[in-house]
Amino acid sequence: MKKTILIVFILLLLVPVFSLSALDFGLLLDQTFGMENADGDNAADGLGYSITLIPWLSMPLGSSYNGRRLYLSIGLTEEYANENANFIPELLRAELTFPVGADMEIKAGRMQYADPLGFIACGLFDGAKFSLAVANIGTFGVGAWYTGLLYKKSAQITMTEKERVSYNTELDYDNFADTYFAPGRILFALDWDNPYLTQWLRLKAALIGQFDLSDDEALHSGYLALKATIPVKSLVFDLGGCFELMQDSDQNKVSLVGELAIAWMLPTPIRDRLTLTGQLSSGTLDDGALVAFVPVSTVNQGYILKANISGLSTICLDYTVRLHESLSLDVSSTYFFLNDPVTYKGLPPGKNGPPLGNEFYGRLIWSPMSDLQFNFGGGVFLPSMGKADETADPLWRVELNAVIAFF
Repeated sequence: MKKTILIVFILLLLVPVFSLSALDFGLLLDQTFGMENADGDNAADGLGYSITLIPWLSMPLGSSYNGRRLYLSIGLTEEYANENANFIPELLRAELTFPVGADMEIKAGRMQYADPLGFIACGLFDGAKFSLAVANIGTFGVGAWYTGLLYKKSAQITMTEKERVSYNTELDYDNFADTYFAPGRILFALDWDNPYLTQWLRLKAALIGQFDLSDDEALHSGYLALKATIPVKSLVFDLGGCFELMQDSDQNKVSLVGELAIAWMLPTPIRDRLTLTGQLSSGTLDDGALVAFVPVSTVNQGYILKANISGLSTICLDYTVRLHESLSLDVSSTYFFLNDPVTYKGLPPGKNGPPLGNEFYGRLIWSPMSDLQFNFGGGVFLPSMGKADETADPLWRVELNAVIAFF
């Protein structure tokens, strides 16, 4: 079964090669070795390694002057974790771009989409999007996508308890359809982006809706998101918020999330930046009038804790510095708060309390040449700095990642 899937993916990549010319293509080799504290006495459970081959190509469709292009990439991953090995094939992007005149564009296939805040619906989706650029007004976009053909670990859609269980189920080739694919949802988005509204203000807005196609525990939701960026000399202010309306078992529920970030370009001889970011989201109230925020895509909060934003608020201080043309350093401290005692699932029964703990993380990025990059990162999450479960053991992880590009 694994060999059959591999052959299909390679043929899918190579078919256009024999029919069109003017190809731009390459190959990425991405390897990651990680080590973290493991449950129990078996240290091997804390070791992990993955290697991914990513062939890609980009080519014009017809005349190179009409702007029509195809971009195609696949991922072939072999990973080792918890003393188990697994092979994972994945279609990463299959994007067709069709310009319509000078101001309009249509994209179709498997493409990237991200909401204005970056944590509502973010990642790869299958569908189409139409964009229209209007002078002095901005760019309007409307898109529709389906999620049920994506690889579940990449899509990270865990809106319901059933989806969380499915996400954590190991990939089984004897039951491929039920253990590989993400939950089936239809996603719609209407967005607007104006980077030139004034010299001191950039606005992004989006109206997003998703419809659950599952037979039971259906959860539908809609989002109204807005983000403003305000540069003031060496400071950049980002202010954003989202209103969510959910329908679950014929009941309507409301949730809110807001974000404020201040980035300071420091007046130093080197290129460095200090950023303070606060995220505040609603929790579930006893009367049910307000519930925890539930995004379509799970964007990890923290490098070590890797929690869903649902039921959490955070304060993060991040420092980034370019030490050399080929060397950068990023260090951060993130404190987590619980918005209610029931939404966050990472605590044992009977444990709760608003201060959850603090995470410290650092990453060194070295790129000695344009087609080679090393990332060394590590950090620790300390429950002892909170009140929810202060006697729990720290969580830690270190990892080394190497990416090599072949053209």
